[in-house]
This record gives sequence, structure tokens and C-alpha cells, in this order.
Amino acid sequence: MQESTLQPFSLGDLFVAVTELNDPNDDHAGRGRIIQYDVAGHQKGLLYLRDTTHLVGGLKFDPRGVLWAFDSQEFVVLNIHPDGKVVRRSEFPRRPFSHVNFAPDGTLYLGEHVVGSTVKPEIAARMHTKLPFMPGTDRFGDGHVWHFKSDGKLIKEYATQTHGGMGGFLGVTMSTLSADGKTLVYCSETGPRLMRYDLANDKQLPDLQSFQPPFQGPPAMFFAMEYAPNGMLYVLRGGRVEVVDDSGATKREIALPGFGWAIMDITTDGRYGYVGNYFSGDVLKIELASGAQLGTIKTGGAKALAGVVEYQGEGTRAARAQIVSKRTNAPIAPQPAVPPSSKRKPSRKTAARKKVVKKKPAQKRAATKSAVRKSAVKKSAAKKKSVTKRAKAAARTRAKSKRPSGKRRVVRRKK
Repeated sequence: MQESTLQPFSLGDLFVAVTELNDPNDDHAGRGRIIQYDVAGHQKGLLYLRDTTHLVGGLKFDPRGVLWAFDSQEFVVLNIHPDGKVVRRSEFPRRPFSHVNFAPDGTLYLGEHVVGSTVKPEIAARMHTKLPFMPGTDRFGDGHVWHFKSDGKLIKEYATQTHGGMGGFLGVTMSTLSADGKTLVYCSETGPRLMRYDLANDKQLPDLQSFQPPFQGPPAMFFAMEYAPNGMLYVLRGGRVEVVDDSGATKREIALPGFGWAIMDITTDGRYGYVGNYFSGDVLKIELASGAQLGTIKTGGAKALAGVVEYQGEGTRAARAQIVSKRTNAPIAPQPAVPPSSKRKPSRKTAARKKVVKKKPAQKRAATKSAVRKSAVKKSAAKKKSVTKRAKAAARTRAKSKRPSGKRRVVRRKK
């Protein structure tokens, strides 16, 4: 059995939840596992989880730099600290929480992944896992959003509407918080509604986007969403990422290869995005401005990937945005960079430009400036004198060439 090899967190490290599925009778059951990749996309560490029994997902860092992870089928909320210590947050109620949002005031919101007590028959026939009821109830969950203080003390429960998704049992599977912390945008994955809730006034808002059958082409589906620093909302639609404004209008689309992209993380600086494919287990890095695909990490976890997040340091999102991270435009596919030994040495000119010039005292700087000015004046005068001299010489040459040679022309008379 492999042991955990989690390494200290560094800026740009990518964490991917890829459960090690090992139960032939349950395709969601297995050993919880989080893989740590470095900024170049090479595996750096591995963390195995003892408290989980099914798919681990919902990865997100809080302002302290602590990684949160969830197992909604086992009602588990975990905190993974930078030193590798894993803490189960048992003070939260045993509900099917699957993700978290951190408010500007230091509080947090947890979303229930499932709702109700039944699964649509046509979906149940294809499912190879069993959804448990909450302890002491006959329901999977209520599909609500819960507001807590950082210590786990309950503030409020919000009765958010849900769609149910294709199976009819999916609740608030993913959500994102507006910059002012007043509005929650969320979805029931595989459902056609991008919903909103007014947290300040405790009321449901009109959907930001909504599609009703009959659909033109494949059914409309939403999977994930996140706000970028510029206020634009990035929405993952399975086969593409859409950029949506506050009115619900789609301003731009970023095409993705194939279908099954269900997990997303936007970097703090708003330059890049990571999307995870549930079917293949691949993680794709994209440049948000151009839509360019910068590289792929193949985790090998088909139907096991349920969380992806980049470590971006401690502090609030606004504070972290000021940090210059180690991210580059280089692909994250595991292709080694140029080895240090084979890198070219800088030229003499380049090295000279990089030399540090020590600052001189004010008096010396003034004297230096004066000397520079005098030198410039002398050079200018010398240059003018040289130009004048050359001009006079050229004039003399021209004048000389126009003079008669001094020899008389002899004209012979005819006899």
C-alpha cells in the first residue's frame, strides 16, 4: 500500500482529487486520494485520506491557505493544512456538503450536493452506487445552502431552489459567490438552469440563464461556475466555457475538446483556468483571454476526478491577486523544461545591462552630471568644427575642378 508523500505547498502547485476506485459493486467507492502537481505539471506529492469512502471533491483553499475537501456520500468535511495534517470538521452537521465558498467577512457557505429521496428510474437503472439518507432521516439531502462562522457555528440555512439534474436528485452541486458576498450563483449539474440566490435578503432571484426543452442539439447543461477578478462569470457547460455578464448574456465562448468537462478553477489573477474531465480524468490548462490550450495532465482517474484547485498563497482573494505567482504560459503537459546545465549563458551585453549600479551621493551625482554636460558640449563643438572643415575642403575641390587646365588649344589652319 502506497503511503502519502504530500509536500509543502508552493505557489502554483495544483491539487487534483482523484479517488482510487476499488469496489467492483460501487463505482463511486474507493480510497480517497489527492494528487499534488508542481507548476510544470509534474507529480510532486500524494495524499491518501482515511476518513472518506467515496468520491472526494470540492477542493478549495481558504484565506489561511488550508485546503478543503468533501465526501458528500459519507458526510465528511476535511481540512488539509500546509504541513500535511488532515482535520475532520465534525462540528458541521452530517449533511451531503460537497463544496464551500468563503465570504469577505470571514464566514463560509456550504452547499448540499443532493436533494430528495428518489432517483429517476431510467437513471437509477444505470447507477452503480447507493445514495445514503442523512442520519435519522428518509432523505438524501435538502439541496440547501448553509451559512457558518469559521468555527462551524451555524448562522443561517437558505432554502435554495434546485433543478435535480438528469437524475432528479442533484441539489446545489456547485456555486460561486459574488465579490460583495451578497449573491450566490449555482446549478444542479447536468441541469439547464443557472440559478441565483439573494443572500442579503434571503430570497430566490430569477435565473441568470435558463433553457427549456425542446433543445436545439444536445440538452443544455451546467456544471460549474466561478467569478474572475474582472467581475465576469466563467461558466462550464461540459464542452465549452462561456463568459457571462450580470445580465445573463453570453459574451464569449471557449471551446473544449470533447465532452465531460465538469470541474473548474480560475486562478486569482484571472489569467488562467483549469478544467477537469470526469470521464477521462484529464486536467486541461487554458489561457482565458485567448482560449489557448496550454497543456494537459493525465491523471489516469477515469470517472474519479471530482476536484481541482491551484494553490495561490494565503490571504483574501483580493490580497492574493497582488502576488506575482510563478505561473507561466508554458504548457503543463509533463514535458521537462530545458535542463539548467544546457541553458545558454547570457551575452556580455546582456550581462552588462543586468549589472547593479550603485547610487552615488547627491554631490557626486551633480558633479557627474556637470562633467557629462561639458563633455557633451565639447563633443558637439568638435563635431561642428569637423563638419565645417569637411565642407570647406569639398568646396575647394569643386572650385578647382571648374578651373581651366592652363594649356592652350592649338588650332591648325588648313593649307
